[in-house]
Amino acid sequence: MPVLRPHWKPSLALAGTLAVTACSGSDAATTKFTTWENGQVNAVSRMAVGGGVVATTSMKPGGALETVAIGLRDGRRLWAHPATMAGRLPGMGVSTPAIVETSGGDSVIVALDPGKKGRWNATLVARDALSGAQKWSRPVHSTFGPQRCGPYVCLSEHTALAKARMVVLDPATGKQLWKLPGISEVEWSDESRVLLLRLATNPMVESYELKTGKLQWQQPIEQALGPGIDLSGGWAFGSTGDDLVGYVAPYTNPRSKKLSAFGLFSVKIADGTINWMRPSVVRVYPSGNPGAAPVVRPVDREGGYGGFARLDSASGRVLGQITAADVPGSGWWLAFPDGMDRLGFLKHGAKGTAFDIASGRPVPVEEERGWSFCVTDPKPLPLRGQAPGFYATAAVCEYDLATGQRISPATAPPPWFTGSQDGWRLWRDEKGAVHAVNDHTATAPGMYG
Repeated sequence: MPVLRPHWKPSLALAGTLAVTACSGSDAATTKFTTWENGQVNAVSRMAVGGGVVATTSMKPGGALETVAIGLRDGRRLWAHPATMAGRLPGMGVSTPAIVETSGGDSVIVALDPGKKGRWNATLVARDALSGAQKWSRPVHSTFGPQRCGPYVCLSEHTALAKARMVVLDPATGKQLWKLPGISEVEWSDESRVLLLRLATNPMVESYELKTGKLQWQQPIEQALGPGIDLSGGWAFGSTGDDLVGYVAPYTNPRSKKLSAFGLFSVKIADGTINWMRPSVVRVYPSGNPGAAPVVRPVDREGGYGGFARLDSASGRVLGQITAADVPGSGWWLAFPDGMDRLGFLKHGAKGTAFDIASGRPVPVEEERGWSFCVTDPKPLPLRGQAPGFYATAAVCEYDLATGQRISPATAPPPWFTGSQDGWRLWRDEKGAVHAVNDHTATAPGMYG
């Protein structure tokens, strides 16, 4: 692992001119935005934002993890503390710290600290987001990691035991407010409500009142996608307006060889009513969040893939599609421009192809650019004391589809990838450095949430 030299620079030093390009081939509009980058970190998790602070999990040379806090406005490293994972599954990626604002207007960063004591394998610790001063702690046997749920902290704990449960904690004191048996993951929340994915034999989306833990509604996922749901293949959620859009990936049981039910669906946040469903489609990567700009491929009963379709997250209807006959044979990677109005098939070091999504027609590939994964054969992280199989959150790079070459110098990835919060867009590059730009993009989820 290369040693990353510290080179954080405040925003005034890095306030640069970024070219914001609409569709490929159009004239670029140039505007000055506040930008920064911090190469002091090797971010391997997603990033959380709150209280003017960015929090991420970084990997040090040697494979140790640490929780790092960075100032949102200037990119300055505020503090760092050793971190760990205890019971998290590799397919879930490295856990992200949770940032929650307390009633006093301050914010805390909640993460897992290493340290085995008796039956406890780690310690959940809340620290002041700006200073890093410890506020409270809670011993942990096993967990998938803390999450913000509205004004509180949600934590599934004892996940490796039969008595697994989710607890809701006060961010200021760590006091337990209520609990729920089984394992749950937060998929959406506001000040009064939280929507949970209940990881069970019959997975459900459930809504709870945050103050009391009162169940408001529940919706079995099989109602949308059919019987035989198995979350072992993975899942993703995103919100759009008053709705929650969910995706469950396919999974083949190694014993029965049966393929699980899979696809996309949408439910109303208010009452759990199913808005629309698209069973037997797989989400493609890279692409937009399921709640913003889902792109999918249909799969038939024999496991054969169809073409590509972009869906309207509000209605589930097809906005545009590329037929299976137009898909190149092999050796390509998907690439989308900033606006996701076109779909490109990138061939590294060679000429690719591109299509207009709305019409499905091919377009000249000359001068077409698209964003695709920087690395197509990522290596698992050499984490110390963790199960093998964890990967860093993927980075995307811009390519010239006519040549298959990467475009340099690098610019900010598009909003469909980074998402935006209060006008700030953040991303990690392929070396783990954290970048940010405040370009006033409307708040929206990115590819990873």
